[in-house]
Amino acid sequence: MSVSREAVLAALSAIIDPDLDQDIVSLGFVKDLDIADGRVTLDLELTTPACPVRDEFREQAISCISALAGVRSVEVTLSSRRPKRTLRAEQSGLERVDTLVAIASGKGGVGKSTVAASIAIELSRQGYRVGLLDLDIFGPSVPTLFEHHDVGLTGDEENMVVPLEFEGLKVMSFGFWLGDVPAIMRGPMVTNYVQQFLHQVNWGELDYLFLDFPPGTGDVQITITQSAQLDGAVIVTTPHVLSAADVGKAIRMFDKVAVPTLGVVENMSYFEAPDTGTRYDVFGTGAGERIGTRYGLPILGRLPISPHEYGGPIVESPRSEAVAGAVDAMVRQIGRTRAGRSTPEFSSDESGITLRWANGDETHVDSRTLRAACQCALCVDEYTNEPKLDPGTLPGAIHPKTVDTVGNYALSIEWSDGHTTGFFPYEQIKRLAARSET
Repeated sequence: MSVSREAVLAALSAIIDPDLDQDIVSLGFVKDLDIADGRVTLDLELTTPACPVRDEFREQAISCISALAGVRSVEVTLSSRRPKRTLRAEQSGLERVDTLVAIASGKGGVGKSTVAASIAIELSRQGYRVGLLDLDIFGPSVPTLFEHHDVGLTGDEENMVVPLEFEGLKVMSFGFWLGDVPAIMRGPMVTNYVQQFLHQVNWGELDYLFLDFPPGTGDVQITITQSAQLDGAVIVTTPHVLSAADVGKAIRMFDKVAVPTLGVVENMSYFEAPDTGTRYDVFGTGAGERIGTRYGLPILGRLPISPHEYGGPIVESPRSEAVAGAVDAMVRQIGRTRAGRSTPEFSSDESGITLRWANGDETHVDSRTLRAACQCALCVDEYTNEPKLDPGTLPGAIHPKTVDTVGNYALSIEWSDGHTTGFFPYEQIKRLAARSET
């Protein structure tokens, strides 16, 4: 008795992706299915190389197919979906890089480079091919993090720069070339060097390359995003109000250049005393929740102030469960983004905003309720999270004038009262609609 292709696909359709809530057949993961003399071979093309459930998928696929009558053997290979990347260079070392992720911050001093290096090291330790590119021309931190201050770069036969390797992690920094000499240069020269470091480093085959952005939202950041198509950005902040207040600037910048924001990492979230285990919230609490509520983005992780990360070479740091958790959440977000997670259609009129979801459901919030729920700094105290807006002062006929999407997670609305600074995440709109129905 021979097994049919339809039977194999039907068996595989019982495997559900926990992040996308769909079966792997509908998602298009099943590739190169071949059946011959009872031997079944196929490839599962996942959304990202480090898919957290990749091994579970393989085991489930083998189990489901093996249970079918007529099957003698099953072979399942795993691969990842490589996006078609736009590169504005004739020759680029990024051509064989699967996933490009920016690690960015709205301001300096939040430990962004430490977070970038920690994430890269964690994935490298998991066995993936990973690179880290330090693009901070004026203040490169990677040489100090990796305790490598020798000046000089090596080229190959193709006139490409060869990255350094630290325990299997490929690393490149402007500081490896310039050393401790300050970078004194104007904008056009900076742009030229950034282009070179983006495209003239021979990374080879990489599963992930993390770009350690300089802080802020200036020329360098725009140059990078226009020179290579990024898969997403991770925003690093701290619980301190000043750091959290700058998150919105970074989110808006990435939205304007069509780079999806994957989520936020709250660094220096707390300090745990090694002698007592007591946890101290040095910079306060609640910033992560406020960011999630205000911008509709997931908090990928909360990383502690750790002597291991801040007191010596980062490659000698022991593995951190907090970092591993943040990496897992980030990878899942990359998968959701690549799979084209559905976002609702919206319409607006003087009565309010209506969202229409892929399953046919509709969500409507009236204008006055939505405007009064704005979470921006003008409407909510950033220190206490107490409302500053008195709904009674809103005009009776307030309504949206213009509505734009922000990534795949929120709406940005210009109101008839002149207010323009608010984000309205889809989840917030759903909560307001549910509350008004009760």
